Amino acid sequence: MPVYQKIKFFRNRIPSFECVPGCHDCCGPVTASTREVSELPAKDEMEHDEALSKWSCTYLGATGCTVYDDRPLICRLFGTTPALLCPHGRRPENMIDPLIEIQIQQFFLDTRQVLV
Repeated sequence: MPVYQKIKFFRNRIPSFECVPGCHDCCGPVTASTREVSELPAKDEMEHDEALSKWSCTYLGATGCTVYDDRPLICRLFGTTPALLCPHGRRPENMIDPLIEIQIQQFFLDTRQVLV
């Protein structure tokens, strides 16, 4: 299965939930597959350096994630698995299927990951 199809498959299987308004605890520097990053607006080295100096994500804007609909899998996983719990106790009604989580972890290992 091509990488873009795997990403779509996983996105459709990661449960969603309502975050605490204004919280950006999951918006630190993360890695994502080169395919995911290629679908996001390009950021220059200065923007990356500035975000890293703040331990933040280059796509975090004043009102939250500027690429929310296209955010990487790792961002979507936050709060949906016991391995990445929300510090505010928010979570979906049903956490991610453990088998899907294992497949996503393998996807991370099998694909080139870059710093977002």
